[in-house]
Amino acid sequence: MSAANAKVNFFFDKAAKWQPELLALRKICLALGLNEELKWGCPCYTRDESNIVLIHAFKDYCALLFFKGALIKDLRGILIQQTENVQSARQMRFTNLSEITKLKTTITKYIAAAIAVEKAGLKVALKKTSEFKMPAELQTQLAKNPPLKSAFAALTPGRQRAYLLHFSAPKQAKTRIARIEKCTPRILDGFGLND
Repeated sequence: MSAANAKVNFFFDKAAKWQPELLALRKICLALGLNEELKWGCPCYTRDESNIVLIHAFKDYCALLFFKGALIKDLRGILIQQTENVQSARQMRFTNLSEITKLKTTITKYIAAAIAVEKAGLKVALKKTSEFKMPAELQTQLAKNPPLKSAFAALTPGRQRAYLLHFSAPKQAKTRIARIEKCTPRILDGFGLND
């Protein structure tokens, strides 16, 4: 059993809606000997400096995020791919404490499987940038603006992928267009979305 990290306590202390559930998930992770760290503002559980699972809370549920969940055999069908663009991570979602209590053995087995995946050095085969869908609005802008097309092509594959995901996320075309227009100067200057 690992010790709780005092730097992470604030996450659990501030949780208004999911506190009992989050604390139950914390207890399970610590019982498996994982190190508790604070990453991305959430409790992250690691083994040998590799991320295994993350606890996070949303409006409608709390969850364990398995960083390499795509590589875990999900015999119970309980791991969820958050969006079609998430390649590696999978969530196990909960809406009440009794679910966690009932599934404690299963949760423990899935975390153990995630640890085994990491120990084995397995990697998720990620899609190439060319395999990501390019929104029609971006295709139109690239066709109308040759300097933008050249600048986008000159970006690294990772920067291109970040823009493609950012531009594809909104459901409304006007929002996609607004994002493209806002990012055009950055692309022309050779910067990625997060540079």
